[in-house]
Amino acid sequence: MGVIRNLEGLNRLSRTAWLVLGLICVGVVGYIDIITGYEVGFSLFYLIPIALVSWFGGSPLGLTIAMAGAVMWGVADALAGAKYSSHWILVWNSFIRLTFFLITVFSVEEAKELDREKNFSRIDYTTGAMNSRFFRLLAEREMHRSVRSRHPFTTAYIDLDNFKTINDVFGHAIGDEVLRTVAASMQQNLRKTDLVARMGGDEFVVLLPEVGLETAAGVTSKLHQKLISEMEKHGWPTTFSIGVVTFTEVPRSVDEMLSVADGAMYSVKHGSKNSIRYAEFSPAIGSEALPLRAHPSL
Repeated sequence: MGVIRNLEGLNRLSRTAWLVLGLICVGVVGYIDIITGYEVGFSLFYLIPIALVSWFGGSPLGLTIAMAGAVMWGVADALAGAKYSSHWILVWNSFIRLTFFLITVFSVEEAKELDREKNFSRIDYTTGAMNSRFFRLLAEREMHRSVRSRHPFTTAYIDLDNFKTINDVFGHAIGDEVLRTVAASMQQNLRKTDLVARMGGDEFVVLLPEVGLETAAGVTSKLHQKLISEMEKHGWPTTFSIGVVTFTEVPRSVDEMLSVADGAMYSVKHGSKNSIRYAEFSPAIGSEALPLRAHPSL
C-alpha cells in the first residue's frame, strides 16, 4: 500500500469523481481484455481501480467497483470467445473473481485503518502537528545526522502568551482553534524538512535542520511576525514567547536539547514576553550560554 500512500493528493477528488473514474478504468481494462482474447490474463489490471477507489473513495465505492469488475471480466470472457461446457461455469468463475475482488477491498480497508492508527500515534489530534513522542524520535535521528555531517541545527521553543485568557474568555473551542491556527501557520511558513510539534498545552517546538544562528534569527523573526499577524487578524489577544537555540555541537540527549530551548523561552516568558531570545549551545557551558541576545517585541 506504500504506492497508494504516495498519491495522497488524490484525496481532493470527490466520491462521485472516484466512482466515475473507477467505472471508466474498469471499462477500459475490460475493453483491452476483450481485444487481447481470453487466453491473456488481466486480473491484475482490474485490481488497480478497485484498490485506488477503495482507498480514496471508501469501501462502499470499492465494493461497487469490485462488482463492476467481476461483471466486466465475465462479459470480456464471453465476448472474447471463451467456450464453456455450461453457462454455470461462467457464473461460477464470475463469483470466484468477485470474491477475489472483495478480498482486495477489505484488505485495502484494513490497511487504511492501520495507517490511520499509525498517524494517530504520531500526530497531535487537536492541531495536526506531530506529537511530542514522534518529535522526540525524529529529533534523535536529526541529532545523529548532525554528528555525521558536522552541521548545526536549531531548536525553537514557542509558548503562547495569554492562552489561559483565551480559554477563559472565548471558550475552549476557540482555544483549540487558536492552537490549530498556530500549527498551520508554522507549517505553511517553514520548510517541509523542518519539524513542527505540539509538546502539550500551549507549547510548540520547531526543529530547523542544518540551520545556524544567523539564519535561524531571520527564520524565527519572520515566523514570529506571521504568527502575530494571524492572531491580530482573528482578534485573539495572544502573543508568543520564543526561545531559539542553535546547536553547533550535539547535546547529550533530546531531553537536554529541549531543556536548553525551554530555558531560553522561559527567560522571555518571565521577562517582557512576546519576544525572541537567541542562544548558541556549547556542552562546556550548557545553559549558561543563554541568553546571547533578545529580539524586541513586535
